[in-house]
Amino acid sequence: MPHLSGKEIDYILKAFEGSWVVPLGPDVNAFERDLERLTGHGKHVVALSSGTAAIHLALILCGVGAGDEVIVQSFTFCASTNPVGYLGATPVFVDSEAGSWNMDPELLDRAIADRIAVTGRKPKAIIPVYLYGMPGRIDEIMDVADKYGIPVIEDSAEAFGSRFDGRVCGTFGKFGIMSFNGNKMITTSGGGALVCADKATADKIMFLATQARESYPYYQHETLGYNYRLSNISAAIGRGQMEILDEHIAHHHHVHDLYAELLEDVAGVKVHSNPSPRYDSNYWLTTITIDPSVEVVGSDKAYAEIISGAVGGAAGVTHRASSPHTSVEPNANVEAMRLWLDARNIESRPLWKPMHLQPLWKDSPAYVNGVSEALFRIGLCLPSGPWVTDEQVRYVVRSIKEAIL
Repeated sequence: MPHLSGKEIDYILKAFEGSWVVPLGPDVNAFERDLERLTGHGKHVVALSSGTAAIHLALILCGVGAGDEVIVQSFTFCASTNPVGYLGATPVFVDSEAGSWNMDPELLDRAIADRIAVTGRKPKAIIPVYLYGMPGRIDEIMDVADKYGIPVIEDSAEAFGSRFDGRVCGTFGKFGIMSFNGNKMITTSGGGALVCADKATADKIMFLATQARESYPYYQHETLGYNYRLSNISAAIGRGQMEILDEHIAHHHHVHDLYAELLEDVAGVKVHSNPSPRYDSNYWLTTITIDPSVEVVGSDKAYAEIISGAVGGAAGVTHRASSPHTSVEPNANVEAMRLWLDARNIESRPLWKPMHLQPLWKDSPAYVNGVSEALFRIGLCLPSGPWVTDEQVRYVVRSIKEAIL
């Protein structure tokens, strides 16, 4: 749930007074400058309608088209992968390493070498993801990418404000992706941004994002364009959110640290934390793993019924499942814990199901080591938003302890 405690209302009212309610205006420009100050390193930022749109446009500028291959981290949300399909290209999935849960650089190197051997062509782009706000081994990923001359698109949609070696995530590669969806570190209601290396690239993105119009006194189109620009009203919300970003990150750190402290003595339950001082996660979500040996109340009835709707209250329509089971699913003790917490009005969610295990992408090449599948079976996301209080964290932890036999 978004935390709107800055000057969001003031910015919105000023936008209305000036009739700036369209996908351009002073707040969009000001919001982009705010984002550029955060990213630094001479980067230019284009505000867009979503993080998914940002990935789509980044792939286009990387020259991705039908028949091409794009390396994508398997352990991620579908928005990291779907734009590859939009372009008629094929995702090639690469598994994670256990420390950060993000793309394994050694496996990435082997995957690229094998794709070149199999197809005679190198992949057109690499999309690593910073899962749940945790930075990955981006320095090593960039070394591999440079070795083969392949551009990197950093999906830092969940990692707004996270840093690796002191540098903001999303600023290492050719492009960086930001998301301002309602559940992210800051929100513009819906929205995203693309971090670009220079102004010329940002101008190309802006052109494509505003329907690719030529400079005539009428509408002339010579390039396929998109309606992907962020509205001024949404940007006004973002300006207010940027003013309290540090407060949001500090709160997420505090919530994570409190979970870690309170769960430290619970055998078999582990809070995922920064692997070393090089990593500075925003802890967008606090996640835990539950060892398969942990006995949880109701494990024998974990998948007894088909759920109604989607876990997490997905915005939109879902298909009703035909069975309570899929071929790969969280362990029964993890699902039992989710149900136990749900009965106590505590929302928790499984980790992202890896893309190489999704029926949609079953025919795509995948280079796996078992890490993401193993984590999916034992992982759970806990309440972590800006409204979560210390007492609520203690209530969640008490409930977890009560569920363990």
